[in-house]
Amino acid sequence: MSDVLQLVETRLRTALGEPDARAAVTFVGTDRIEVLRFLDGDVVRYATPGMSDRPMTDPTAVLADPLRGPRAELVLTVRIGGAGPELPVLDEVLRPLAVLAASPQVEGVVVTPGASLDLGGPLWSGAPFTSVLVAEPGGLVEDLELDPPRDPVRFLPLLPMTGNEAAWKRVHGAGALQDRWLRHGTDLRDPTRSGVPLAN
Repeated sequence: MSDVLQLVETRLRTALGEPDARAAVTFVGTDRIEVLRFLDGDVVRYATPGMSDRPMTDPTAVLADPLRGPRAELVLTVRIGGAGPELPVLDEVLRPLAVLAASPQVEGVVVTPGASLDLGGPLWSGAPFTSVLVAEPGGLVEDLELDPPRDPVRFLPLLPMTGNEAAWKRVHGAGALQDRWLRHGTDLRDPTRSGVPLAN
């Protein structure tokens, strides 16, 4: 494990506690991506130590800088219990999260707040969500400063979106969708929620 990933895992443990499970996925031509699971009462969080080992590079850049450039990890929070899916079903999200975390290496994607990330299928079996909105960092897990000239690691929350919400967001923007969620009191941790009303 690199020094960056050791620091990332320490920051995650400090903020979220000890992980109760972990999985690793390796894609052809990419570094190993791990996903940690943190249980906290009726809330489960999944985080991806591995994405920040290398800086994300603008795909139009002629040469990739091995040190400078944005670094990030992904964090997804879901509420469990009630009539929602059981934990083993929610754990199916491990692979889609690893795919998203590998996308900067595989596709040259620079993941930033406000972006939509398409999953190509449901987050887990039966989930109404097929994409996620990347939210602003700094709430749940604070940025991790690294020695210069390396950029800090930002821990980006992922907000699941239904297909209709993702299409509406492409037209109206991330801020408008988040405002609609807020106005309707949408529980973004609810794994069984329906899409927010989108008609004006």
